[in-house]
Amino acid sequence: MTDCLRFITKDEIPRDCAEPVDPKALEQARAIVDDIRNGGKAKVSEWAVKLGDIPEGADINVTKEELKAAYDSLDDEVRAVLDRTAERIKAFATSQRNAVQDMTTSIPGGQAGHIVAPVQTAGCYAPGGRYPLPSSVLMTAVTARAAGVKEVWVASPRPSPVTLAAGHVAGADGFLRIGGAQAIASLAEGIGCTPADVIVGPGNKWVTAAKSLVQGKCSIDMLAGPSEVLVICDETCNAKTVAADLIAQAEHDVESRPILITTSKAAADAVNEELKKQLAVLPTAETAREAVTKGFAVVVDTIEEAVAISDSIGPEHLEVQTKDSKGTADLCGNYGGLFVGVNAAEVLGDYGAGPNHVLPTGGTSRYTGGLSVFNFLRIRTWMQINDRPASQTLVTDAVKLARLEGLEGHARAAEQRLD
Repeated sequence: MTDCLRFITKDEIPRDCAEPVDPKALEQARAIVDDIRNGGKAKVSEWAVKLGDIPEGADINVTKEELKAAYDSLDDEVRAVLDRTAERIKAFATSQRNAVQDMTTSIPGGQAGHIVAPVQTAGCYAPGGRYPLPSSVLMTAVTARAAGVKEVWVASPRPSPVTLAAGHVAGADGFLRIGGAQAIASLAEGIGCTPADVIVGPGNKWVTAAKSLVQGKCSIDMLAGPSEVLVICDETCNAKTVAADLIAQAEHDVESRPILITTSKAAADAVNEELKKQLAVLPTAETAREAVTKGFAVVVDTIEEAVAISDSIGPEHLEVQTKDSKGTADLCGNYGGLFVGVNAAEVLGDYGAGPNHVLPTGGTSRYTGGLSVFNFLRIRTWMQINDRPASQTLVTDAVKLARLEGLEGHARAAEQRLD
């Protein structure tokens, strides 16, 4: 197994990240979701025990008091990190929320507008497989609260004390100590919690498959696949830093994909040398090394060509480390999260600079963005007509359009408003 990125041409770039739902995982998730829909909490507990979430006889619920106790059990430094991270996430999310306001405009004979309103209940999933991810608890639940969601539930398997503490910091109303498809089914069906209007958060292929199955009963944020990072760089880059950033995503999962697009073969060679050095002393090298073998490097002639390749991939995370990082970044169109310049490390986004770390993968950034307050908001429109004479042209047009479409009942209902 190699410790460096393989070189390929732009024509050899794989297109195998386009389908986020694994067919086998979908089949397995469907069996769990259907079983829970039919069997309720007893089936949730049965699957949770079978898949190692809880021991036999344990409750799937964690109380708010237990979340607070977990927070109190941590040392001052860890509590401070959680509190500061939550505040930064909240500040960014609150700014997003304030960017969209209720509005009113004139229409013939009256007014119309929209009202921005949060959903009532959110289900927030945080992975707990290879590593505990309290950051995902904060990213999802704090954002839901900033959107104005009244009831927020978190689910995460085998939660560590710091994960439970993150639930307390985020103001979660309840916590389910279960994961996988069984957690998504529980959040959607309201087993052990209030049924969620929206379910958000990253997860493995069974979580993603289950989200695809409950979508429609509730909203979901996205169908996310393995993590990705793409770095655009030139001869001015710091190879040691670029390699570290690629490894940071590679250690997430063996299916993660680190990608390098550069105008400098010398820079690519230097990054590969650094990958070898850093992987040799990395505690998580077993996972990261396998992910690196799934990654690749492409050497191009121009920055414009690098941007075009990046846009065709639409990576989850896009780092730009060039002589003119801002200028290069402004050319980019498709990405989940953009990190401009050597100081804007993707890991700082992971750990609460402000923007959310739950981001689209597999090229879906072409049509969607990352998790934000907008996932928890509904735009509801309204209209009112008080000046009947001023509305007559509108009414006449409605009558004519209805008859053009063959909908006589519509036409007659509109005619009731004719003077």
